[in-house]
Amino acid sequence: MSDRELIEAAYADLDRIGSAADAVARTIAGLDAGELRVAEKRDGEWVVNAWIKEAISLYFRLSELEPMQAGPFQYYDKIPTKTGLASAGFRVVPPGTVRYGAFCEPGVVVMPGYVNIGARVGAGTMVDTWATVGSCAQIGRDVHLSGGVGIGGVLEPPGARPVIIEDGAFIGSRSIVVEGVLIEEGAVLGANTTITASTPIIDVTGDEPVEMRGRVPAGSVVLPGTRPKQFPAGTYDLQCALIVGKRSASTDRKTSLNDALRTFEVPV
Repeated sequence: MSDRELIEAAYADLDRIGSAADAVARTIAGLDAGELRVAEKRDGEWVVNAWIKEAISLYFRLSELEPMQAGPFQYYDKIPTKTGLASAGFRVVPPGTVRYGAFCEPGVVVMPGYVNIGARVGAGTMVDTWATVGSCAQIGRDVHLSGGVGIGGVLEPPGARPVIIEDGAFIGSRSIVVEGVLIEEGAVLGANTTITASTPIIDVTGDEPVEMRGRVPAGSVVLPGTRPKQFPAGTYDLQCALIVGKRSASTDRKTSLNDALRTFEVPV
């Protein structure tokens, strides 16, 4: 049986987990080396490799808690921190942590933040101070996750899409993106923007509002907003996200980003 078949069988019947132990170990090693990934874009659409998420869940069951050392820091956990950072070509600033089974391409900088197992972070991306990249999240290239950003983990159910931040996006400080939300290429989220699977994302740039959920279109400039909703006890404002504009069609991402931040007065 293939590793995938062994893992799928063990996930469906935990009594078979022992027979899948080697397959799980190879799969997590493949994630750690960047040879496998939880989700990937095929023909313009994101596809989830559910069996790899199953392998991560089984890995937690197979691993034992043990003390571990990373420089001056001691941990007590099931999964070690990532090693070989210098040869991998990315930077982690103490006490930032990248967990084994995550993959960072060359040129990534992780300030004192956190990258969890199954996550993938693209070249040139900054994971700023206290930013968190949750399990299985897919972060593109040249992305900026500002201080305190929370990118949620999506491990179960296995077929559920993880949070995906595509190339060139900018996520402002203290923003939260969870529950498999897709932030498309070049989008800008202003500080304190929270987007869940059920958060209304409203394009207010035209004559009439256009509402969507779970996806921020490419190049959109988004700010946190509220809208009123009637309850038996009265009318209250609930959180939403407002698309207030689009980034310019500049070939230079930095120029385009600076223009967007200035033009739309985006808090970062």
